[in-house]
Amino acid sequence: MAEMLERDQLNADGTSLEFEGFEHGDVDLSFILVNGAPGTGPRLHRHPYAEVFVVQEGRVTFTVEGKTIDAVAGQVVVVQPHEAHKFVNSGDGPLKQIDIHATDRFITDWLE
Repeated sequence: MAEMLERDQLNADGTSLEFEGFEHGDVDLSFILVNGAPGTGPRLHRHPYAEVFVVQEGRVTFTVEGKTIDAVAGQVVVVQPHEAHKFVNSGDGPLKQIDIHATDRFITDWLE
């Protein structure tokens, strides 16, 4: 059966909203709606699955396996399974992006 959710029904984590597929039936993906202030972002971590970042607004700097990737609105960054990564809002305004996790629940190994 189809389900429609309002933003306020998603799990809040600071300024981000989270959706985990297992909470909504047989949905094999999860995502985070990021709305981050300048200078903010998660510390270094990795997942046993791929993660796709869809940058919608702002500027973001990713560190993936020690290499730096700068991205802006309209770009997509793909991080492969087990790659250590983090990102920071490197712009002077809000960062809005969708972080898509190829799994029905978040599995995170925090490295910092």
